[in-house]
Amino acid sequence: MERLAKAYTIWSSPAARLHGPALGRVGQWPFLPASARQLCRRLSHESFRNFYALRDVSFEIRRGESVGIIGLNGSGKSTLLQVLAGTLQPTEGTVRTTGRVAALLELGSGFNPEFTGRENVFLNATILGLQPGEIEVRFDRIAEFAEIGDFIDQPVKTYSSGMVVRLAFAVLTQVEPDILIIDEALAVGDFLFQQKCYDCLREFQRRGCTFLFVSHAMGTVLDLCGRALLLEQGSLGFDGPTKEAVNLYEAHAVEGRYKHASMRILKTADETVAALPVQTAARGPEDAGMDGGKAAAGAAEAGGIVTDDVELRFARVLDRNGVEKEYVVSEETVRLSLGILMKRDLRDPHVGFKLRDVLGRTVFETTTLGMKCTPGPVAKGEVIVADFVFELPLAEGDYSVTIGVAEGRVGTVDFEKGLLYLHGTCAFRVLKNGSSIVWSGVCNLKPRVSVQRFQQKNAAETSVCST
Repeated sequence: MERLAKAYTIWSSPAARLHGPALGRVGQWPFLPASARQLCRRLSHESFRNFYALRDVSFEIRRGESVGIIGLNGSGKSTLLQVLAGTLQPTEGTVRTTGRVAALLELGSGFNPEFTGRENVFLNATILGLQPGEIEVRFDRIAEFAEIGDFIDQPVKTYSSGMVVRLAFAVLTQVEPDILIIDEALAVGDFLFQQKCYDCLREFQRRGCTFLFVSHAMGTVLDLCGRALLLEQGSLGFDGPTKEAVNLYEAHAVEGRYKHASMRILKTADETVAALPVQTAARGPEDAGMDGGKAAAGAAEAGGIVTDDVELRFARVLDRNGVEKEYVVSEETVRLSLGILMKRDLRDPHVGFKLRDVLGRTVFETTTLGMKCTPGPVAKGEVIVADFVFELPLAEGDYSVTIGVAEGRVGTVDFEKGLLYLHGTCAFRVLKNGSSIVWSGVCNLKPRVSVQRFQQKNAAETSVCST
């Protein structure tokens, strides 16, 4: 894709749709005076404006790549996918694809609501390149995957939104595309069907299918895609590793939500050093001032937000003895200690953190407001030291901490103004706990189990074990 642009005509009024083009044609008449032609062309031009949903977008996706396309509402994500799928023609630029393309875009797109599900399967599969004989052979597998029962022979207009998605995705499973494009349609399905679809998507990936996926569910994007494109008001703002793209996306979401005049999004990790002199040696409130601690040891990840209101002084993971740790044994108690310098008086500040795994998926998050522990009014020059103490029953692996500071509460969980939002301020590795039970997954639920045996004849009970 090279220098792609897609523009829509926005008319100044309903009547302008009629008189605007007419004036433009009149302005081309050679027998009119030059001043009249010029006036007609000007009035025609003033009757509309071009809105660019996409502008100057260029990128290349290699065979077998899984790419997420993310951005705030109105950034051009769906328009981009429709251009890639061939359902929209670009205003400018070129798009080149190689291989069979299958797309699941707007809900029900490609389906005739008056046709039955069976008829729509044949119609949709034919559009996607299957021959009638191939569809006959694969129809039973499509119907089985969709799990809509006898509704397969009812008109699609009688279907729920979830049933439409089931049938549409079931057709895709049998098309075996080279390029698969999905635009958030799976969000309307029930969670069991979503799990089934995601398993199918992973199978497509294993086969080498090129995959493009639009979603606002960042955890899913992080899980499925190794690369992401971040769209910002129709332009390509970032193209790179998914974790970095998600960090920037979250920063834009925070900025758009709070619209703080002094907010600044950090585009690179190096900016963090200049903006925030993070101290790593301070051990308590007495060492947390402007002169406490050593020089900054590193930078938080790109995609954070800073303001002139607060400054991060330190962020550390400590064991139960107060020793800073880079390695923590699973199920141990740890203390996350955060020191925040107030650079102006604040009426109602709050501190929070988000624990993220190696892919950037959120494992846990909370705030002082959520935990009903409010620091109260603070003055310029004071330091808040927030210590979050918790057990860490997580699977072994690498984790990082995102830190947030906000001012003023709205209800019990939201805030009036964001002041600081930084990814990767500190990191640690969780090691396996050799004295614990054998388990796998995301976290140890610390289950209890009891096993009993019964004689079939007299139902005599024998206790085997209980933990």
